[in-house]
Amino acid sequence: MSRWSLGSLLLVASVAFSSKAQPTARTVNGAVRGVALPTGIALFKGIPFAAPPTGDRRWKPPAAAASWKGIRDATRFASQCMQWRVYSDMMFRNEANSEDCLYLNVWTPAPSARRKMPVLVYIYGGGFTAGDGSEFRYDGENMARRGIVVVTMSYRLGIFGYFAHPALAAESPRHASGNYGLMDQVAALRWVKANVAQFGGDPARVTIAGESAGSMSVSALMVSPMARGLFSGAIGESGAVLGPGLSPATQAVAEQNGVAFATAIATPTIAGLRALSAFELLTQASVEGRPQFFPSVDGAFLVEPPAATYARGGQAMVPLLAGWNSEEQSGLPQLPNPTTENYVALVNRIFGARATEALAAYPVTTPEEAARASTAIASDRFIAYGTWQWLDEHARAGQPVYRYYYARARTPVAPRRSRGVPLNLWDSLPRGASHSAEIEYAMGNLDRNPVWLWTVDDRKVSATLMGWFENFVKTGDPNGAGLPAWPMGRVDASGNVMRMHIDVDSHADLEPRARYLFLKSFFAAP
Repeated sequence: MSRWSLGSLLLVASVAFSSKAQPTARTVNGAVRGVALPTGIALFKGIPFAAPPTGDRRWKPPAAAASWKGIRDATRFASQCMQWRVYSDMMFRNEANSEDCLYLNVWTPAPSARRKMPVLVYIYGGGFTAGDGSEFRYDGENMARRGIVVVTMSYRLGIFGYFAHPALAAESPRHASGNYGLMDQVAALRWVKANVAQFGGDPARVTIAGESAGSMSVSALMVSPMARGLFSGAIGESGAVLGPGLSPATQAVAEQNGVAFATAIATPTIAGLRALSAFELLTQASVEGRPQFFPSVDGAFLVEPPAATYARGGQAMVPLLAGWNSEEQSGLPQLPNPTTENYVALVNRIFGARATEALAAYPVTTPEEAARASTAIASDRFIAYGTWQWLDEHARAGQPVYRYYYARARTPVAPRRSRGVPLNLWDSLPRGASHSAEIEYAMGNLDRNPVWLWTVDDRKVSATLMGWFENFVKTGDPNGAGLPAWPMGRVDASGNVMRMHIDVDSHADLEPRARYLFLKSFFAAP
């Protein structure tokens, strides 16, 4: 008779299958059990990186997460941070909102301390008011298949993440208030530094990346003393805490807004505000006309305006890859009838006494050019100029900088309007790459978004962009075999700068530098 009974064999097989289907890893707080994806990637969802910011912890820097005994289940995404559904392109994979939301997710090819793979920490966008690390477009599986450990996290949003008030500053050892959401990101990076080796990652090779508010966060982390030494590279997609309208407010202004809000809801004390339910606070903060809350120069996370830090070369000296899209904002709302005459009138309204210079920077001779130029102006004023300033300041500091201009437009599965006779010139023009259009391409997640009609060309763009991102995360340089050569974006002796024009046939071209130098002069004027 065999020493192995059928029951014993089944038990051994069951244990082996369970071990493969549910990979485990150990964090400083305890062990976690994730799931094995069909591709072989291990995914750990909903790992706490800080204590729940609830009750008395509301509007305080993140505290250490509690430890646990045994093996914690990490097979479900944790709740989103408190928010409304303000952006239609966000597709979440969790079930609810909660103030208890400081959790992160890890995709890894091999959860083993014997491996030392580069790490990508991706920070979601959403205007600091919405978004979540569970969104399909940020999924890390396909990037992990390239030998990278990918981490996404949640961070406090809106009034929960950026509310400032003199009473909060008074109770703070640093005499600061606000920026709790950005401090959450630092807490997540500290978790990565302490734990990612157990997931196969190298804590000395961490690249932070993000889009929109996530990109703004990356630019802010680069100047924050709290984040120093926590990352070795940075990727920014459409956004920086520089430029008009996006630079953080002063602490005084942020705290005045906090007092105005508390007065408006007849709850003047911090104790009273903390006693409100999360849903009630979110509702009260959403009433039209009340102050909104965003990053500020709080004196702790940001000790001075970011522009001042970059100007003196005080930022983290790491390689930077960043850029923006061709249609960050459409020119249609400001120029519905794009004639050359209407365009000149628009430029005069926007730039006033500097209109002649603006027309030289954004020249047009036809209605088609007027439409494109109005989109360029709208995009630059919205977010492109601030991103350009970030890149330019970092290049001036002598750091490796790689600039891009992303131009691949997506085709919706359901057309937005009839493709018959155009209603006006706008309907006949090809669309540009809208704000956030590049995310699925960069992370290899086209098939996770059913809204768009993906083609062979889209997959080509995605493979190229993923290759550049992979190389940059691994080496600090996007260049590699089989990819178009991406020159470093420094000003040469002739005053020119090269960037990567990303589309079906990606290629390096000259940045329209005169345009941005004009904007720099215009925005700097009193």
